[in-house]
Amino acid sequence: MAPHFRVLGFWRVAAALLVMVFHYLLEGPADGQAAAARMRALMPLLDMFMMISGFLIMYRYADRLLVERGGYMRFIIRRLARFYPLYLATLAYFVLLGLGHLALGTSGVNERYDWSTLPASLLLVQGWGFTDTLTFNYVAWTLSAEWFCYLALPVVVLAHRRFGVAGSIGLVLASCAVLELMVATGVMPFETWMAADTWGAYRAFADFSVGALVAMLVRDSRWKLTSTVPGWTLFLVSCVLMWNGLGGYAALALLATSTFLAALAERNDQDATRRLKPFDAVANASFSIYLIHPVLGSLFLGIVWHRLLAPLGVVDFYVFWLLPMASTLVLALLSVRYFETPLAKWLNDRFAASSSRKTPVRAPATTARLPQ
Repeated sequence: MAPHFRVLGFWRVAAALLVMVFHYLLEGPADGQAAAARMRALMPLLDMFMMISGFLIMYRYADRLLVERGGYMRFIIRRLARFYPLYLATLAYFVLLGLGHLALGTSGVNERYDWSTLPASLLLVQGWGFTDTLTFNYVAWTLSAEWFCYLALPVVVLAHRRFGVAGSIGLVLASCAVLELMVATGVMPFETWMAADTWGAYRAFADFSVGALVAMLVRDSRWKLTSTVPGWTLFLVSCVLMWNGLGGYAALALLATSTFLAALAERNDQDATRRLKPFDAVANASFSIYLIHPVLGSLFLGIVWHRLLAPLGVVDFYVFWLLPMASTLVLALLSVRYFETPLAKWLNDRFAASSSRKTPVRAPATTARLPQ
């Protein structure tokens, strides 16, 4: 049975919640917008979000993807079945909202409803450098970026299977070097690749590769660490340092080390995080919280707050904003239970079943075993 990594799930949902708070503050008064600007110091946590994805995917699939016949196709089907239905539902909402703006003659005011970008959004390539602005469900650039990483996963796995840890390190260094070159030559229109969004696929691949490297280090480590305190301590120190100006590669290195320490402790002792078990349902909904919060933000803040309540002055913003935040959490939990999970199961049963016959291929003798 694959080990669980509750600390990483907790950190990932915390990052999703911080993104929600950030976007909701942007809809608030001047002091809220100032607070949102201050929160940009924690941007590396978004890289950690993608780093953890790389960790979890690599830990699970490193020894299976290129060994089981049809394994990669099953992986792609399962990932699509997991995230695309909810993504499509949120995209449909913003398309309808855009049509409403179009009917009212206000569509040109907001670049979010640029209809020329809709094909890219449907194909999930809006984070690959094909668009100049974030449109429709603007946070979905990270999903487009992760989709790129899923498609490129065989490269990550092959680098490690052929060259071990050296191969994984080489892939990380090569990814960062290419990104730096893209920024320096103006190909990537950002001051730093760590701030890229419309070009976020390549940023995410570097983060994903770091997470994959950490996963292999955790898997093969002989260190008997069983306490999550070192991981938590370094993570909190990292957040404090980022809040006070630390960024760039130093921040990513600290977050990667935190991930290593926390995951290693859980690998060695699955009971180390039993106190976090009550948060499992929320942690499993991190993806849903992330995708759904712009929808409820547009309803509660874009319409109810800006058009109705703010002009009347009947309620304070920081009281009202608790409603969209609580509603997002509730809707995300309901979505996971009653929409995403049942639909993913149906799609997997229908489309992944044809490739469920596994024909093992002899793995290289150097392949390390998963911890028991």
